[in-house]
Order: sequence, then C-alpha cells, then structure tokens
Amino acid sequence: MKVFAFGNPVYDDIRTPWVCTIGRVLSGCATNAAFVYRRLGGEVTVVGRVGEDRLDHYRSYLSFNGIAEITDPCIESGGFGLDYDDRGRRELTILGRADAIARIPADIEKADIVFIGPVMQETPLNLVREIRERTQAPIFLDPQGLLRRIGSNGKVEHFKPEGIEEICALCDVVKPNEIETEILTGIDPRVDLEGAATILNGWGIRTLAITLAELGVLIVSEDGWHRVDAIPTHAIDSTGAGDTFAGGLMFARSQGYSWPEAAKLATACSSTMISNCGPDFVLTFDDAKRRAATVGVTKWSRTAVGTVR
Repeated sequence: MKVFAFGNPVYDDIRTPWVCTIGRVLSGCATNAAFVYRRLGGEVTVVGRVGEDRLDHYRSYLSFNGIAEITDPCIESGGFGLDYDDRGRRELTILGRADAIARIPADIEKADIVFIGPVMQETPLNLVREIRERTQAPIFLDPQGLLRRIGSNGKVEHFKPEGIEEICALCDVVKPNEIETEILTGIDPRVDLEGAATILNGWGIRTLAITLAELGVLIVSEDGWHRVDAIPTHAIDSTGAGDTFAGGLMFARSQGYSWPEAAKLATACSSTMISNCGPDFVLTFDDAKRRAATVGVTKWSRTAVGTVR
C-alpha cells in the first residue's frame, strides 16, 4: 500500500548524555516515518521543502533508501539543535526553517494512506483541508510541528494554535506524545490519561494513539481502549521515536493488523530506533514482529482511575 508523507526534512545537531552527532544528520517527522514504512516493506513518497544547500544530499539519500520524493527547494533547510538531559528531556534550538509546503501531488488520489508530520507549522489548515478534499485515504497526523513556534530567545516553545481541533477532526488517526497531549488538552496524561483522551476523542478523532515513553501507549479506536506496554530499552537517542512509531503503525495497519496489534509492532519499531542515533539503523519486518510478540496489551476499563503513575 502506498503512503504519501507530508512534512519537511530537518538536519539536526543532536547531543545526548551518551552520543553526539558529528555535524548535522537527516531527520524529520515525515522523513523518519517514511524510512520505517519503507524498511518494513511499504511504498512511500515524501512531500516537503528543503534548502538548496541540502537538496542534492536529501534526494540522493532517499533514493538510496528506496523512497520517492516530491521536493520543492527553498532558501534554507530546516534543522534543530537538540540537547537532551539524562532523563530524556530535551531543549530545541532552531538552526534553520524551511518554507511551508505549497502543493499537493497530482496523484494524491492514488494514496492508500496519507501521513501528515510537520516539524514547524509547514502543513497549515488550508493544506490539510485540501488533502482531505482530494483523497478518501485514511489520514494519520503527528501534531508535533503544529504545536511549535520560535520563542524570543531562539528556542522552540510549545503552544496550542487556533484551528488545531479542526485539523485533528479532519484526520482519521492522531498520535500525540505526552507533552503534546497536555498542550492540546490542558491535562497531564500521566495524571489523568482517561480525561485527556476523552477530550481528544470528543474532537471527532476516529483513532487516537497517545505515546507515553516508558509507560507505553494508549490506543482509542474502533477496537476499544487498550494500553500497550513499552519495551524496556536503553535510549541512546530518542529523537524520532514517535515518528518511528507512526511509520510502524501505518505499516501494520496496511497489513491488516488490529489497532492493538498494530501498536505492538509500532512499539517494536520505536524501541529499535532509540537504541541507535540518526537515520541509519537496521529494521526488518521479521525482527519487528519478533519484538512485538513480547509486548503486552491490556483492555482499558473506562471505569478505572485515570492515573497512570
């Protein structure tokens, strides 16, 4: 099944307590999700903008990895400086910002799945509306880049933008992490997971996947409410963990997996990725299936206390 993934690539400078990149490395929500989807065996095209300085590298790298791209050049490439502490918390400094995506491929009607994964507001509401009008394919949204802006100190800060409820409602699947969930709902999901999920579910989101790092994932779908365990992993670099989860989730659904089983496979992909640094890591469908078999799933009781600590 063919995926069209919308979102600009970024070239990041990453520093964690365990590893530092040598120069800037390719990343980005849509890009990382595309790598995973392709490595598992799917067909994917990435739609985005990149600066002339990185354009040749970006195109050749995606081609080498079997990924198609529809890339419009712009003045500068996007990128972040990411500094992690020993608890996995990170601070983002802007290194560059590419322009917003200005066009939708003519063959979007051929998409089986559409993924929207912005890094810094490059998929505005009017773009999402047009994508929705032009395809009946399920739309997966990772809202991370819609909730970011540049603060006065040059650091990236979170905010809740006007119209975000409509963007989420236009999409079939929405995958926020715990920070994004709190920005969207005003509720810390580690304190009241059910309350936060209920608010998002009330926006008209068909399927919701809230990722909670070591606490796993909550999946709210037509299959019911389920808690999916995490795989204990020493995270060398957690950059792109959620992107990788999204890629695995899309591929599992393309193979006919139920939502809880799809989340197990996605969890396996994410745990593989964070034990590495950068986009070059080994991932196969068979390996992901073996790791997924170790992941536990619990049916969520809506009468249970929402606290997950």
